[in-house]
Amino acid sequence: MLKRIIPLCVASAMTMATPIQAEEDKFIWLEDVEGAKPMAWVKQQNEVSATHIKSYKGFDTLVANSLDILNNKARIPYASRTGDYVYNFWKDETHTRGIYRRTTLEEYAKAEPKWETVLDIDALGKAEGVNWVYKGMNCQYPQNERCLVSLSRGGADAAEVREFDLTTKTFVDKTQQPFFVSEAKSRVSWIDKDTVFVGTDFGDGQSMTDSGYPSIVKLWKRGTPLSEAKTVFNGDKTSVASSGYVIFDDKTPLNLITESLTFYTAKHYVYQNDKLVSLAIPEDADIKGYFKGQLYIELKSELVTAKGTFKQGAVVSTPVDKLIAQKPEFSEFVSPTATSFISQINFSQSAIWVTWLDDVKSKLVRYTQNDKGEWVSKTAPFEANGTLSVFDVQRDSDDFFVDYTSFLEPSTLYRVNGATLNAEKVKGMPQQFAADKFETKQYFVKSKDGTKVPYFVVMAKDIKLDGSNPTLLYAYGGFEVSRLPAYSATVGKNWLEQGGVYVLANIRGGGEYGPAWHQAALKQNRHKAFEDFEAIAEDLIARKITTSQHLGIQGGSNGGLLMGAAFTRRPDLYNAVVCQVPLLDMKRYNKLLAGASWMGEYGNPDIENEWQYINTYSPYHNLKQGVKYPKVFFTTSTRDDRVHPAHARKMVAKMEDMGIDVLYYENIEGGHAGAADNTQAAELISMVYAYLMQQLR
Repeated sequence: MLKRIIPLCVASAMTMATPIQAEEDKFIWLEDVEGAKPMAWVKQQNEVSATHIKSYKGFDTLVANSLDILNNKARIPYASRTGDYVYNFWKDETHTRGIYRRTTLEEYAKAEPKWETVLDIDALGKAEGVNWVYKGMNCQYPQNERCLVSLSRGGADAAEVREFDLTTKTFVDKTQQPFFVSEAKSRVSWIDKDTVFVGTDFGDGQSMTDSGYPSIVKLWKRGTPLSEAKTVFNGDKTSVASSGYVIFDDKTPLNLITESLTFYTAKHYVYQNDKLVSLAIPEDADIKGYFKGQLYIELKSELVTAKGTFKQGAVVSTPVDKLIAQKPEFSEFVSPTATSFISQINFSQSAIWVTWLDDVKSKLVRYTQNDKGEWVSKTAPFEANGTLSVFDVQRDSDDFFVDYTSFLEPSTLYRVNGATLNAEKVKGMPQQFAADKFETKQYFVKSKDGTKVPYFVVMAKDIKLDGSNPTLLYAYGGFEVSRLPAYSATVGKNWLEQGGVYVLANIRGGGEYGPAWHQAALKQNRHKAFEDFEAIAEDLIARKITTSQHLGIQGGSNGGLLMGAAFTRRPDLYNAVVCQVPLLDMKRYNKLLAGASWMGEYGNPDIENEWQYINTYSPYHNLKQGVKYPKVFFTTSTRDDRVHPAHARKMVAKMEDMGIDVLYYENIEGGHAGAADNTQAAELISMVYAYLMQQLR
C-alpha cells in the first residue's frame, strides 16, 4: 500500500510544480576549471561534505577495508606478453602511482614470480616534480624494443608522449633523436622503428576537432622536427577525431587512416604508396581485425549486397585486396541469435575467438577453418554463469589468457591452450568477503513499452522480503557498453556484509543484446533507458526486496546523466543518489571538453528540434521548485578533461540556490576515473558507502 500511495502524492506535487526559467546561466562561472573563485567554492563544498559523510561512525573501517582490498598483494597481476616477457602495471601502498614491470611467462606462472621493474612512475614523478599518472605503453611490433609511453599530469586524458627503450629500461636519449610529443590529446602510432603516425595539437588552431581530438594525421620521420612532419590526412573539424594506425595479418602490416565522423560512424582509408584509398565498408561498421588476408567488420545495421543480406550485429569479412579495389566480396563469419550477441572478438595465429553474451552470460567459442574453408566451432569449457574476459591474444601464438569471474566468485586467471582448449589455472584471487552467505539471481521486468529488461540481484540467502533492505541499484545504459557480472570485494565487504543488496541493471543503451539494444535508447529515444531503470526500481519494490525509503542508485559518466535524470524524473522513487563524474547540463555539454564527440549518442542541443527532446530530461534544466528531492551525493574531479567538472558544480550550485539539500566532493586529481592512486580511491569509495549507509538505513 505504501508503494502505491507515495508515487501518487509526489506525482501530484510534481504536476503542480513549475520549472525554474532563466534567460542566463548564472552559474556559468563554475566552468572556469581552476579559477580562484570556482576553486574556493570547491574547497568549501569539499569541507562541508567530507565533514558530514566522515561523521559516519564506521567510516574509518570502510577506508581500511577499501585500502586493504586495493593494496592486497594477492591481487592478480594481469599481464600481457610483449616479445619474450609478460608485462604488468602494479600499484600498492609502496608504489602509489605504480610501476611497470616484467617477468618471463614461466616465472609468471609461479605463485610469487620475480619481477623486474621497467619504469617506476613514483620515482619519475619525484625526480621531475610532476604528479605523473601512467596512461599506457605502445610498443613497435614485431621488434618490441621501442615503445611510446603516455604520461598524464594528475590523470587527465591529455598526455605527454615519450619514447622508451625496453632493452635498456630507460627513456631514449636525445642523442638518438627520440619521438616526443608535448601534453595534448594526441594519437601516436608506430609504422616502423623510425616512422610514426601522429595527430596532436600542432598549435595552428586547426589541428584539433571541435571535440578536442586530432583532426590531422601526419607521417613523422625520426630525426626531423614535428613541425616538418608530412600531412597525410586532414579531417573535418566537426568530426570527432582522425587517427592513423597499423593492423597486422600475422606480420603483414596494413596502414589505416580513420576519420570518426561521429561517435558511431567513420570513414576508413588504406594508406599505401603515399596515397589514400577509401575502403568501401558501411560508415557505422566497426573494423574488428585482419586475418589471413581478410578484413573483418561488425555490422551495426543491416547490410544489403547483391549476394545477400547480412543482419545487424553480424561479423562479415572480405578480402582486403578486393576491398582496396572497391569491389568488396562480403561473406558471413558469425551472426547473433535472439538472445546471444558478440561481446569480444580476438584473432590469434590460426583461430578466431568469439566471446558471446547469452542473456548477459559469457561463452567462449573457437573458430577454425577446415580444408574446404568452412568454419568449425568449438566451445571452451568454462562455466556459463559468470563473465569471461579474453586478453593477451597474440598473432604469433594460439595460447592466451582468460579471466573468469562472477558476483560471488573472485577472478581466476587461466592460460588457454588454443589447440586443445585445455585451461590451466595460473592465478586466483582469494575470497575477500563472506560470499557463501549470498546468492545471485537474474530477473526480467517489462519496461513501459513492453521490452523485457534483465537485471541481477546479489543478496543474502536468508534475506527477509519485507521491504526493509538497503539496496543499491547500479546502471550505465549508454555507448553500447555492457555491464556484466563481476566480483567486487569493495561491494562485498563495504555493502553486502553491512546488510545491503546490490543490483546491476542491464538497461537499453548498453551493448548486452547487441547494436539494436544500444540504438533503442539513442537521441530522441533516450527516455527508454530511463524507463527501463525505473521499471527495475519498481520491480525491486514489488518483490519486497526494498522500498523507496531504502533504495539508493549509483552511476558515473553517462551513468551520472542517468542518475540526474532518474532523480529529477522520479524523486519519489529513491532515497539516495550517487552521481559520479556526470553529464548534467545537456544544453551546453557539446561545448565543454570532449562533449561534442557525444552528439551521436544524445543529439545536438543547438538544433531546436533536437533540443526539444534533450530538454525533456536534461537534469540541470528539469529541477523544479517545490519538489522534495533525495539528498544527492555528487562527485567529480578537477583534472577530468573528458566530462567537464562544471556539470556537477553547476548542478549543485543551482540546487543549493533553490534550497535543496545536496552533497558534493571534487577530487583535485584523478581525471575521469575520479582518483589518481589507491589512497584517493579508497577514500572516495568509503565516502560513497558511508553516504549510502546514512541515507538508507
